[in-house]
Amino acid sequence: MGKPIVVSLGELLWDMLPTGKRAGGAPVNFAYHAMMNGAEGYSISAVGQDDLGDELAIEAQKAGIHAILQRNAWPTGTVEVALKNGIPEYTIVENVAWDHISYTRQLIDIVEQADAVCFGTLALRSPESHATIVELLKHVKDSALCFFDINLRGDMYSKELIEEMLGYANVFKINDEELLLLRGMFGIEDTSDEEACRWFIEEFGLRYLILTGGATFSTIMAADGEISTLATPRVDVVDTVGAGDSFSGTFTGRLLLGDSMGLAHRTAVNTAAYVCTQHGAWPEYPKQMPDYLEQAGK
Repeated sequence: MGKPIVVSLGELLWDMLPTGKRAGGAPVNFAYHAMMNGAEGYSISAVGQDDLGDELAIEAQKAGIHAILQRNAWPTGTVEVALKNGIPEYTIVENVAWDHISYTRQLIDIVEQADAVCFGTLALRSPESHATIVELLKHVKDSALCFFDINLRGDMYSKELIEEMLGYANVFKINDEELLLLRGMFGIEDTSDEEACRWFIEEFGLRYLILTGGATFSTIMAADGEISTLATPRVDVVDTVGAGDSFSGTFTGRLLLGDSMGLAHRTAVNTAAYVCTQHGAWPEYPKQMPDYLEQAGK
């Protein structure tokens, strides 16, 4: 039996950090960390016919990611990242290569093999990539994990878009600020956080809902009522770029390899904490991942 196959759909780009450029993009970050946790990681995206595109292809290959990159006439995607107390603020360039991912037989063939797919709202901002990603999701096998990491950025989302994508998802990840926004959007303001999360699980037939609270906690709820809550370990933060994606990719990779929800959650928390101590979203892993939770007596 081969490794489980994890496929990310959407942006592959350069994060233009104060310290220099680093390869990133939430979906491909997810694929990288799923790969580092035992899966085979594929990233479906598009880059320009330019030097930045050439360099991204090389970076993905060096990282061990199978990047299925279309080359088109638009520039390779970039994001200006300003760090304030280690917390990233993003300025995302529009009308770039990954806004124009074309629907092809090659992409269908890859998605049909996937044991998990990951997608967010950002790559759906353009009609072309939106149409392609939605059509690809129709080819995902029923047993696969369909991971919707909402990743709200600027004004590049709507209630209609979120509802549409929840229709394809069976795993939904949001943070506490996004939950506050969604409660108002969906008219469930008069509920506790847990009740609101359960509402989404029941309303959209989810297998799991993941709620993260940044530096404080993360909670994973399953459709069968199981719940796991862990405190976020305190570490010396270098930057938090890609930390949430590392959590998501690790959790998915470990679930596919047969870990329990609770154990996969614990590994995801420790991985995200480690990523916060490193530069960029694709750090090399140590031979033994630190167990920050054990160190904290949790």
